[in-house]
Amino acid sequence: MMKRKLSNKGNISSSSTVPLCHDFSETEVTNMRFSLLEWYRKNKRDLPWRKQAYNPDVNQRAYAVWVSEIMLQQTQVATVIDYYNKWMKRWPTLEDLSKATLEEVNEMWAGLGYYSRGRRLLEGAKKVMEELGGQMPQNAESLLKQLPGVGRYTAGAIASIAYNKVTGLVDGNVIRVLCRLRIIGGDSASQPVQDSLWQHAERLVDPDDPGDFNQAMMELGAVVCTPKNPDCNNCPLKNYCKAYSQVQKQKQENGKKLVTNGKSGDDNTVLDIECADGCQLCFTESDSYDESLGVMNYPRKGRKKEAREERTAVCILCKRCSDNSTKYFIAQRPKKGLLAGMWEFPSLQLESEDANAELGEIIRKYGVSLSSSKNRIQVGEVVHIFSHIHQTYVVQAVIIDDSDVEHEVVEDATEPTTRWVTKEKFMEAAVSTAMKKVFKAFEGVMDQKSKVNKKLKPKDDPKDLRKQRAIDSFFKPKSKTEMKQIYMN
Repeated sequence: MMKRKLSNKGNISSSSTVPLCHDFSETEVTNMRFSLLEWYRKNKRDLPWRKQAYNPDVNQRAYAVWVSEIMLQQTQVATVIDYYNKWMKRWPTLEDLSKATLEEVNEMWAGLGYYSRGRRLLEGAKKVMEELGGQMPQNAESLLKQLPGVGRYTAGAIASIAYNKVTGLVDGNVIRVLCRLRIIGGDSASQPVQDSLWQHAERLVDPDDPGDFNQAMMELGAVVCTPKNPDCNNCPLKNYCKAYSQVQKQKQENGKKLVTNGKSGDDNTVLDIECADGCQLCFTESDSYDESLGVMNYPRKGRKKEAREERTAVCILCKRCSDNSTKYFIAQRPKKGLLAGMWEFPSLQLESEDANAELGEIIRKYGVSLSSSKNRIQVGEVVHIFSHIHQTYVVQAVIIDDSDVEHEVVEDATEPTTRWVTKEKFMEAAVSTAMKKVFKAFEGVMDQKSKVNKKLKPKDDPKDLRKQRAIDSFFKPKSKTEMKQIYMN
């Protein structure tokens, strides 16, 4: 069988072509474009950012695509819709966003995760307004080079959808679709596979409607060619899908075995497609095709790096104020690193298992010293999984009064890094999902304590107690007449 050019070891470099067994014919490319676009125009979801496609202001179109694509990274569409609508209502244009503060952006982003994304959007908006004359770059190369936080995929999305530039894109959904179409069984994160996927994407994109085509590829992966239980029967590209062909062939083989009492001339469970020896797009020797998975054998992912374990002591400092309100002490994280600029309860990464020993140090770290820690409450452990960290928060609370606070560090009023806030302000602040989980655990413990205290309280009214005989009255000496009556009985 004819093969496309490969290096000696079967590696695919950015300048080489894809092996024929993993490639598309010209006829397939033409037919796939037609079938996919026809399906997309009939079945596409009504999503708010897609309405901007009809906006005559290309700069505004690009801004809407940019915001939506950044939000959609690592986040499901259903979650993004509400955040996107709120964002665009607050900052409808690039100019509006460029005037925002990081604190405001973090507050809007709170709960969406991967908080650096919001910061990068803000930095990018400021750069466009201050350095690029208010105009977004209009091709993938310029977008990639000039906008912070914009990678190859996002640049391709903005360029094709907003500016109708003929450029492909590859995201998680597109990876899944392409790997199944061309039975790419190599590690989908490896450089050879990534190179081939981008070559496919650039070749397949429709030159007349690149924006819709790219959205159609992503849509197909999101609603039909899904990670689990894909709807192959209703896929517009099933006739061009080699993974689907494998499944159909296997069904035929299984049918023949039934007829011939289990005997078959071909025991190979994978579609027999000749490829170059050592091809890095095929299954490795350590991998094998699992018949029960069908098309879900693709894509293959390398072993994920295990998240590192961390334990952090957290102190919820709760102050009962003289006006009967309750406030909580929060501090702002550093401007760089994990959860940069977000607000949290005073915390300290544990070097040992003794969280109690860290409590005073946590509080002193933020310039607060207490005259008493008499109302210390063990809240317990709260687990939160970040993308690369398995975080366990060891949570304690200290309930104090105004008089218990001896001194506090006074910060610059224009940009304080510590605050006392009410519960309502805490929930509105730029607080991570992890800290909200910590606060929920604290409230659960306090509610339980409140219920126990209510049960222990005397239920009798003091007025009713006066009407009852005192217990010692039952043991007063009896009169002679009463004693005589007892003996007679």
